[in-house]
Amino acid sequence: MEKFNRLDPYTLNESIFRLIGKDWMLVSAGTPENFNMMTASWGTCGILWNKPIAIAFIRPQRYTYEFVEKHEVFTLSFFDESFRKTLNVLGTKSGREMDKMNMEGLTPLATPSGSVGFKEARITLECRKLYFDDIKPELFLDEKIHSMYPSKDYHRFYIGEIMEVMGNFH
Repeated sequence: MEKFNRLDPYTLNESIFRLIGKDWMLVSAGTPENFNMMTASWGTCGILWNKPIAIAFIRPQRYTYEFVEKHEVFTLSFFDESFRKTLNVLGTKSGREMDKMNMEGLTPLATPSGSVGFKEARITLECRKLYFDDIKPELFLDEKIHSMYPSKDYHRFYIGEIMEVMGNFH
């Protein structure tokens, strides 16, 4: 079985704004034999509780939500521009409608904890869930944010400790 290259999260020299907001990421959970993933462009990374963390936001109707709820670990995977079309499909189609586990061009690999990453990813963050909560619209301080939720399907967010940074580093 192929292995990931590893990097200390404190030495990762990438713009998290570009990676998440412009390049997009795959949020995945499950095992290499049974997983789901979705494309996301909302999230962040930083330090909380003296740990390197990542925060992922998932709407409750997403199929990936069920996998993240069930498993202790989730991964955030980042790809180069050649995967834009694939990421677009994975962000618009549900795992209930298509077999995302066998998506052409993606090779699932087991992470050190037994979760799932992808051979083709430039960077994968393996995150152990530390905390979750639901977005509470009554706490919005900017009224314009309500327009992001016309269906009132507020995200759940997951704070995960970054246990591993893996990938094909340049």
